[in-house]
Amino acid sequence: MFDRDKVITITGVVKEVQWTNPHVGIFVTGTLKDGDTPALWIMEVSSPGNLTRAGGWTRNSIKAGDKVSVDFYPLRNGNKGGYLKKITLTDTGKFYTADIRAQESPNLEDREQK
Repeated sequence: MFDRDKVITITGVVKEVQWTNPHVGIFVTGTLKDGDTPALWIMEVSSPGNLTRAGGWTRNSIKAGDKVSVDFYPLRNGNKGGYLKKITLTDTGKFYTADIRAQESPNLEDREQK
């Protein structure tokens, strides 16, 4: 479904956040590069529980109207969307990631080598 060998970045404005199970959905009106016509991109993220426990997210971390930069794994079928890797609030630089395992065990590689 997602091409995890490729990461794409868009910039734009959050249109809607669906904080629901089994996956959070973030809808962004954005572009791949300056000068492109803005389009609606649909980002899938982990579950609200996972994001809250391991990712430091809250229901209000990302809101409609926020200006963002989104790094994501694109859909293999070419549709406008994918699985969110990282979202950055461009006004503040604060970012959230969907890489839950890395956040749960940020130094896992270091511990395994000892």
